[in-house]
Amino acid sequence: MGKITIPFEQNPNQTLTYEEIITTYQTMAAAYPQQFQLGTMGTTDIGEPLHVAVLSADGEFDAEKIRRSGRRILLINNGIHPGEPEGIDATILLLRDILTKPDYQKFLEHLVIVVIPVYNVDGCINRSGFSRANQNGPEQYGFRGNARNYDLNRDFVKCDSRNARAFNAVFRHWMPDVFIDNHTSNGADYQYTMTLIPTLHSKLEAPLGDFLSTKMLPYLFREMKNRRWEMIPYVDTPGPTPETGIVNFCDYGRYSTGYAALWNTIGFMPETHMLKPFADRLESTRQFMEVVMGFIHQNHRELAEKRAQAFEQTKNKAVFHLDYSMDASRHDSILFKGYEAKYKPSEVSGLPRLWYDRSAPYEKMIPYYNYFNPSVSVEKPVAYIIPQAWENVLERLKINQVVMEPLQKDTTMTVQSYRIGSFKNREAWEGHYYHSRVQLETINHERTFRKGDVVVYLNQEANRYLVETLEPHAPDSWFAWNFFDPILMQKEYFSDYVFEDLAAQFLKENPAIRAELEAKKLADPEFASDGAKQLDWVYRKSPWYEPTHRLYPVARLLK
Repeated sequence: MGKITIPFEQNPNQTLTYEEIITTYQTMAAAYPQQFQLGTMGTTDIGEPLHVAVLSADGEFDAEKIRRSGRRILLINNGIHPGEPEGIDATILLLRDILTKPDYQKFLEHLVIVVIPVYNVDGCINRSGFSRANQNGPEQYGFRGNARNYDLNRDFVKCDSRNARAFNAVFRHWMPDVFIDNHTSNGADYQYTMTLIPTLHSKLEAPLGDFLSTKMLPYLFREMKNRRWEMIPYVDTPGPTPETGIVNFCDYGRYSTGYAALWNTIGFMPETHMLKPFADRLESTRQFMEVVMGFIHQNHRELAEKRAQAFEQTKNKAVFHLDYSMDASRHDSILFKGYEAKYKPSEVSGLPRLWYDRSAPYEKMIPYYNYFNPSVSVEKPVAYIIPQAWENVLERLKINQVVMEPLQKDTTMTVQSYRIGSFKNREAWEGHYYHSRVQLETINHERTFRKGDVVVYLNQEANRYLVETLEPHAPDSWFAWNFFDPILMQKEYFSDYVFEDLAAQFLKENPAIRAELEAKKLADPEFASDGAKQLDWVYRKSPWYEPTHRLYPVARLLK
């Protein structure tokens, strides 16, 4: 093992190639087969397997047996954006130390470490030295997009990529207590090498969220400062420069830490500063992982207790919050160490441009907006009923080990359904025309479901995952990501000259609808002057209008 080195140790501005990464892991696994195992689970869009390494002191590599033993599980993900490669190299150096240095063995007393050596294999192979224009080294690195040009840190719920489907399977197999996804930042210039995005504590069940915000985060920030790698929350500002404050990050399920939160896993996205030397970014990443392991070592019992309480709440609570909004009326104040932001003429345009003066460092208190309020909530149903036709949905539920029961015969039952109203579209984003601001009409009616359609009861640890993907107005629902778009298109319509007579007869036979039409004309002059709109309005009230248009296929069983 002493012979194993990585390029960084000869040149601190070098990071491993994909081939070197896997070879190094294979060498460690061969040298320490009783403690270290390297396998694969699933594949990636480029056709390479997704590798998974496990470090276990007693040689137990069965996930279920490890959980039953009371040990905690830490999952480390590297190279989701391979142009941000510090975690790849830092993790190898850390694993090597744990395997070879007695002082590090304490970390494994109550912990098993699971590592994805490089997640975006596709982007790691697509190597150059130019795609990260804002970054200070290394000399060569991978590309942000994968083989299909997806940003994989927007794909954890929608799972367009094989990479994401493999990750979902890995995550649900290991069900980690804590998750680290290593990154490099973009944005403002400041004095810190390491910034941190933790799971938004408001999104976790209360016992776990409180544990994170009141105990774990203070420990991590304190210990990193003691190690001379002082951290600050990720610098996402409400204004042009950090003096305006920092806003905590609301990590939806599309992001790695947001997906982790769906499973009551505490997630961290360490973001090293892009302009600091690669060697400093690597070392601060390594130190952060060590500090997290030290916390788990000291608090493994309480972490287990809080997570168990969180799962109990997930299974039994009646109301789930689907979205959050920042509370601008409340904030904390934190000390920020920055550089003065100044403006000077651009040598490109001649116009004023922003720059940060490193000869003018400062320390000042700035607002930290860390309070979020639920903005969209829903009462969970007894179950969702999903027609078998929507196999793209059922496939993702199976990958995530959701408990499902197929109907044994055709069944008619009273359910609650949604009809989709208005919504906004975002153009050409991550392979989709994403829907937001979704408005819904609720309908209680009888529907007939076929043998083989699936019933999913909400009495399981997957409850949060289910409501955030199946409720269409959730920000990362599968409706938002266009899985159900065929229902938005009418398949039949009418010729005006034919339907005029049918509509007239329909209104004679339904005087209440005639009265409603006349009232609408009185209230809306534009509608009153448009015959085509009136005819369409009548059509939508008539039996000729197709009942499945905009009817959300997933039903809610309330009893």
